[in-house]
Amino acid sequence: MHIWYELLSNTVLVSAITAWFVAQVLKTLIDMWYTKGFSIERMWGSGGMPSSHSATVCALMISTAFEYKVSSFEFAVSFVLATIVMHDAMGVRRETGRQAKLLNLILDSDFMEIKGIEDFEKRLKEFVGHTPLQVFMGAVLGIIIAVIINMMLHPV
Repeated sequence: MHIWYELLSNTVLVSAITAWFVAQVLKTLIDMWYTKGFSIERMWGSGGMPSSHSATVCALMISTAFEYKVSSFEFAVSFVLATIVMHDAMGVRRETGRQAKLLNLILDSDFMEIKGIEDFEKRLKEFVGHTPLQVFMGAVLGIIIAVIINMMLHPV
């Protein structure tokens, strides 16, 4: 039981996991509202509003700032990690999703016969990246959650 106490008293970890979970639930609810249907894949899938990647790394970064101060190497590492993750979500991963969408359109059409098409059992995943707004909203969510958790667990 000692390990559970240690894990649950780690505000950096609790903030990051809580931010991820809240972002995934919000993403699922927003998807339900738009599509008028429930997709359990949205609960753990990538892409969508808000970015759970951004929420997670921003909560990690802000909690690290509370715990170790912004002059620490821990904060520096979490800041660099957050920057890379959010940049990647808007860049490479977003372009991958756009390419998957185009390839799915080609595969769905009778535009041409593609040799080896039987190797593709299902459509390519299109929700892999984020728009800048989705990344921004995930970052805001992560920051808010980290501030709330740190204020609750470490009152001034």
